[in-house]
Amino acid sequence: MAQLGKDSFGVGGELLAIGKAVELLFERVPCVGDTEPVVLTEAEGRILAAPLMAPINLPSFDNSAVDGYAVRFADLLAQSETILSVAGRVAAGHELACQGTSFGQAVRIFTGAPMPEGFDTVFMQEDCRSLDDGRITLPAGLPKGSNRRLRGEDLRAGDEALRQGRRLTPEDLGLAAALGVQTLNVRRKLKAAIFSTGDEIIAPGQPLRAAAVYDANRFLLQGLLRRLGVTVTDLGILADDPQTIGAALREAANSHDLVLTSGGVSTGEEDHVKAALSDNGSLFFWRLAIKPGRPVAMGTLSQTPFVGLPGNPVAVFITFVHVVRPLIAALEGSLFEPAKLLPVVSGFAYRKKKGRCEFVRVSLRTDADDKIIADKYPVEGAAVLTSLTRTHGLVELPEDVTQVSPGDSIRYIDYSLIR
Repeated sequence: MAQLGKDSFGVGGELLAIGKAVELLFERVPCVGDTEPVVLTEAEGRILAAPLMAPINLPSFDNSAVDGYAVRFADLLAQSETILSVAGRVAAGHELACQGTSFGQAVRIFTGAPMPEGFDTVFMQEDCRSLDDGRITLPAGLPKGSNRRLRGEDLRAGDEALRQGRRLTPEDLGLAAALGVQTLNVRRKLKAAIFSTGDEIIAPGQPLRAAAVYDANRFLLQGLLRRLGVTVTDLGILADDPQTIGAALREAANSHDLVLTSGGVSTGEEDHVKAALSDNGSLFFWRLAIKPGRPVAMGTLSQTPFVGLPGNPVAVFITFVHVVRPLIAALEGSLFEPAKLLPVVSGFAYRKKKGRCEFVRVSLRTDADDKIIADKYPVEGAAVLTSLTRTHGLVELPEDVTQVSPGDSIRYIDYSLIR
């Protein structure tokens, strides 16, 4: 398991800017060191533990990018059509089907076929005209080297093909396969334990008693974690009891890389998670300058990272995206790039306090001038789940912004980039 030192975060009880929190995570959270080889068919979504260096040139030989006719550029007339005889034929996976060629001859060639020795240019077949005697007419003006793929133009042997820490995509696996690689060395999957807290929380499927609500947070967290390739242990719902919560935290920390809870981290008398963390581990920060989601407890349990998320589902989502995602990246040694912020036009008016970053749920539309307009969801509460299911993404309003007016340029994050 990855472990944090007790002095990892000395930030006190003040509101901590989200950027500073993420910076501290990457400075202080050690990467899980365990690795394992996996075959390509099992490698999607895994984190590459070492850079993949190209063992061969890609492509490994000069070849044609199109179906057509290969020629020597020196045989072409500069200002008029060129007529050449066809000396042979070469298909993908085969060599030239003739003993040799003379200057002033073309070769019929197909996509992926190796370029014959000395040939450097390929005409697309639709640009050529066949004559009755078997010769072909080639138009003037085609640059030297056209429609030819050079050996090693994609990668040279010894080049870095894939960076260490990359979360492997299907495209990456295709590249590795094209290089003849069968297995990749990846980080082992992280193991996370999750549970919800609160006497008012019950599991879906049970009768909904008075003053109770169904637990949405565990299911939200499971989906978010599994999308990141994390193995999840669901410990269910814990009652608001400090001893019960403390025992669960200690047990989970002993067999997992990360422990996540939701609820119980605010300042109320019934918010016991923060107190249990203080009694059983080290608390490094617990209030972020962010809305929704200010109460977030970050610390360690037996040196295992712990994050206590807020109780409201929207706040859980926002804080997962901006705290847990980078924490997971640090633990698994993956390359982490914050989601790119795209400029859009505000379709709403909004006021906020200075000194905290706020995330507004919005839907996008295109106006008559083809401008992309962001409209705020009409209900703002951190418990309003439809504000996530009926919108397209978030608008980030930085700490120094206090007001937004219709027509202002604002910064948008699409959900697809952060889930």
